[in-house]
Amino acid sequence: MTINQDKATLNDMRRAILCLLVSAVFPSLSRGQAPVFEITPAHSSIKFDVKASVDIAGKFDKWDATLKFTSPEETTGVLEITIQAASVDTGSGMKNNKLKTKDFFDVEQNPVITFKSTKIVKTGHETYEVDGDFTIRGVSNPEKMTLTVSGKGTGSGEIKGKMVFNRKDYGMNKGIPFIKIADYVEVNIHLKGKRVSGPPLDLS
Repeated sequence: MTINQDKATLNDMRRAILCLLVSAVFPSLSRGQAPVFEITPAHSSIKFDVKASVDIAGKFDKWDATLKFTSPEETTGVLEITIQAASVDTGSGMKNNKLKTKDFFDVEQNPVITFKSTKIVKTGHETYEVDGDFTIRGVSNPEKMTLTVSGKGTGSGEIKGKMVFNRKDYGMNKGIPFIKIADYVEVNIHLKGKRVSGPPLDLS
């Protein structure tokens, strides 16, 4: 082995030792160090209601929700919801078809409705305010959702949330013939889930 090879080996050993020391002093946050929750759609729901001369209320049959944390601190959670707009179900084929058109959800051009939280603030033992980006018809605006969480500390529980938005902020300016529709739409989410890995949340 040459002198240069000896130096290279020594430098490699030094780098390896340095990496071990840095890892010991500044441990990185791995997936195993943060709680991971799984939402079960079969026991959950996303519904909406808008005041009208003829009641318009319904749900979405196809959607996905995730709740991820970067640490055991509960306000580090990020809630993401993706809804297939064409899965709207009001119990009326006529209403469903109208809501799918370009006057409302415009499902052909914008097949998904999304919400992604940007900030979670704890307002009580079981209540939270969640700021997030809401996108519908390809238009995004900041909206606020209020959450009530039950079952905390048990490893499983449920989240009930409410958000109210103005449909005209998203280009849904038209109505339905012979039906007078209010501007504000109320969305209610009911999510059930459980912790599948990582440590429990820090609820102190």
